Amino acid sequence: MREDICSIPISELFEPRQGCPICRMERMLEQRLADYITGAAMMEPDVRIETNRLGFCARHFDKICQVGSRLSVALILESHLKEMEQRHFSEEKEKKRLFGGSPAKEPEETCFICENLQKNRAHLVESLVHLWAKEPEFRELYRQQECICLPHSRLLTQAASRLPKKNAQAFLEDTRKLSLSYLQTVEKDVTHFCRMFDYRNKDGDWGNSRDSIERAIAYLTGRMAPEEYVDEKLEREKRR
Repeated sequence: MREDICSIPISELFEPRQGCPICRMERMLEQRLADYITGAAMMEPDVRIETNRLGFCARHFDKICQVGSRLSVALILESHLKEMEQRHFSEEKEKKRLFGGSPAKEPEETCFICENLQKNRAHLVESLVHLWAKEPEFRELYRQQECICLPHSRLLTQAASRLPKKNAQAFLEDTRKLSLSYLQTVEKDVTHFCRMFDYRNKDGDWGNSRDSIERAIAYLTGRMAPEEYVDEKLEREKRR
């Protein structure tokens, strides 16, 4: 796979100062990978070998169906299905099953996008921590982020081990502040949301609590809820 497909300037990811920048990075990588494999790369032999071998998880099958044409998805499926037939239902497999052989155990689920996303994310996170250590301007930009979600605060904590001890401690403190501060904010908003269902607060001010459920789940999982889902839920709550 060409390196430029997943190369993203780190500072660009942090400029919006909204939400978790690592979540934003993952969404961008995911989109680029889906566009790549349903586009011209679909016909590249080395890419097709890998998509045939790994396939896709349910989530990323949905993703390639969203971004690719039906023909491109069908072509990917055609060769993947042939490989699955050979891998799981060949005569050799059937003989081993019937006569007590023990075929080599294979992973239950693999995914081309998940595997490549993980590799590219690891590379970008490593670049991020070294940029933080070298560039004072980026350190300030990092501190201005709205939040670091819980899964990605753990990821960055692990990545900090690649820094000298002095830098690692400061980086961990910055990351902890961003993650804990947002946790406390969303925790307060969820509590306020719950209290608004008390009859005594019938005409009270919802404040920032209406989308607190979605924000809390995004913080805990590192996955943003679809905008249309949030909008629908908000409209429903307004009619209460």
